[in-house]
Amino acid sequence: MTADGKSPGPLAQTLLPLVLDLGIPLGSYYLLRNGFGLSEVAALGWSSVVPALRTVWGLARGTGVNGLALVILVVNVVGLALSAMTGDPRLMLAKDSGVSSVVGISMIVSVYLGKPLMTAGLKPFVTKGKAERNAAWDRLMAGSAPFRRAERRFSLIWGTVLVVECVARVIGAYTVPVHTMVWLGSVLAVVAILLAMVLAGGSCAEPMEKMVSAETARAAGHEDGAAGADATAVVPPTAPTAPTAPTASTVTAVTAAAGS
Repeated sequence: MTADGKSPGPLAQTLLPLVLDLGIPLGSYYLLRNGFGLSEVAALGWSSVVPALRTVWGLARGTGVNGLALVILVVNVVGLALSAMTGDPRLMLAKDSGVSSVVGISMIVSVYLGKPLMTAGLKPFVTKGKAERNAAWDRLMAGSAPFRRAERRFSLIWGTVLVVECVARVIGAYTVPVHTMVWLGSVLAVVAILLAMVLAGGSCAEPMEKMVSAETARAAGHEDGAAGADATAVVPPTAPTAPTAPTASTVTAVTAAAGS
C-alpha cells in the first residue's frame, strides 16, 4: 500500500520480490566480501539473512502456515548449517538451487493434484481484482475445459523452468569459480523468471485474460438485455384517445362551406 492509499502496480509488485530476494543478497555479498573482508562462507551466510527474514515474516503475518514457504525456510536453515559446519561455499551456492528445485517440483506436483500453486498469483493478474471478472473466472473454471487447461499449464511451465534453472545452478556451483557463480547464479534466476513470464504469460495468462474479458462482456450484455425486457414489461400500453365532440363554431363553419 502506497502513501496515498493506493495499491502498488503490477510492475512494482513483480520487481519488489526480485530486489529483496536477489538484488539485496547479491549487493550485500560483494559489500561484505570486498568492503569488509569477510570470508566467502561468512559473506554468503550474512547475505542470506534478508530472504530468510522475509520467509519468517511471511509465515508470522499469515493466517496459517504456508507449506511451501516453510519448506523454503527449512532448506535455507539446513543449507546454512551444513555450509557453516563444512566451510564449503560451493555447498551454500548449491543450496540456493535446492530452493528452486523444491519450488519447481512442488508446482509440478500441484498441477497433477488439481491445485496449481501459481493460481494464487495468476487469478489477481487476470481478474484485476474486479468482482465481475472474479465471477467470470469462476464460471469459466466451472464450465470451460480450455480455461482449466491454461490454468494448469501456467503452473507447469513455471515449475519446469525452475527445475531446469536448478540443474544449471548446481552444475555451475561445482564447476564455476565461487566469486563468478555468486553473480551468475542471480543472472540465471532472473533469466529463468523472465523466461517463465514470457512463456506462461503468452501461452496461458493472455488467453485466459481474453476469455475472462469475453465472459464478462457476455454476462454484462445478458444483464442489460434482461433489464431492458423488464423495463418494457413495466411500462403500460398507451390508452387510445376518445373522439371529441364537434363544437358549435365547427358546425357553423361546415354548414357555411356546404351552402356556398
